[in-house]
Amino acid sequence: MSKVAIVGTGQTKFSKDDDNIEKLLFESASNCLQSTNNLDLNNIDGVLVSTNNNSKYLGAILSETMGIQPKISHSIEHLCSSGTNAIISAYAYISSGLSDMVLVSGVESATNPGQVLEWDKSRGILEHPIYWGSMLTKSHKRKFQTTEEELAIVSAKNHKQAIDNPFAYSNEPRTISEVMNSKQITDDLRILDCSRSCSGSSSILLASEEKAKTLSDQPIWITGIGQKTTSASFTKNILEEIESTRIAVNSAYKMAKIEPKNIDVVEVHDAFSVCELMAVSELGITSNEKSGEFIRNLFNTENRMVNPRGGLIGAGHPLGATGISQTIEITNQLQGKANKRQISNATTGLIHNMSAAGTSSSIMVLKN
Repeated sequence: MSKVAIVGTGQTKFSKDDDNIEKLLFESASNCLQSTNNLDLNNIDGVLVSTNNNSKYLGAILSETMGIQPKISHSIEHLCSSGTNAIISAYAYISSGLSDMVLVSGVESATNPGQVLEWDKSRGILEHPIYWGSMLTKSHKRKFQTTEEELAIVSAKNHKQAIDNPFAYSNEPRTISEVMNSKQITDDLRILDCSRSCSGSSSILLASEEKAKTLSDQPIWITGIGQKTTSASFTKNILEEIESTRIAVNSAYKMAKIEPKNIDVVEVHDAFSVCELMAVSELGITSNEKSGEFIRNLFNTENRMVNPRGGLIGAGHPLGATGISQTIEITNQLQGKANKRQISNATTGLIHNMSAAGTSSSIMVLKN
């Protein structure tokens, strides 16, 4: 089984503008391919597009606009974790020997139709994600005595970290007080507790070990993968935990032969502020009871270990591009190319991307 490396990355800025998705795909893919050394487009034998957009045949469209004629080309949709699922699919193509090099591009427009899982009738009229975010928040408060301030710190931290991310939706700092006094959306969520849907695209190029050595001076290796879907229906969830994340990360740790203490930097799926608190616990970085204190300490010491690019709350959440953008951030961190966001001496990073109230999770471990 071939080792698989990330050898190129490219992004667009995330914005509220309702941009053309083909244009966004072309921009991020072009930036990605230009970041590699000695690339021959004829050697790209896979093009995958992750999106929740209803447009058809995007893999072939992106291939043609980029001047690529791949063996493998298709789209992947899995709500918010479409991006990581596409990367993991590309990994499988390469590690199995079916491909040597795969371009993965994620894209979304601000008005994408993938916000709501209409199939899940158990949600009733509460079909928008804001309602499950509110239920998770209420449950976390009750069981772990999580405070409003602890939730606000997650948002304030991520908005602050997004200031140094040139691709972020928001480059505006938010104080804890501003978050706590922002517009009330539900009993337990304010507007600044929430990530924002937006337009944007992110692309990544994966290659086999043989190809990687010719394309990058600093290939970043995918060493651990974990995936788990527990259900589609939200009401099958246990509100105080994200079971799919816990199962997936244990698989990823086992494959990478590491423990939580070995993680230097992590991108977690903070669709809502409570999700970051839940994720760092399920990943084994801290416990649920101490998650609020853990994030508070990071904020007070300006430690960017968690969501250095600003997370989904600060950077924005263009569903199909989100997991790829998270992966690009960890890649840049391990290459020492994260500029003001850089974590010192980072050698091992983790990406956590999930869908539909945590009913599905994907994990990747990267090493330099």
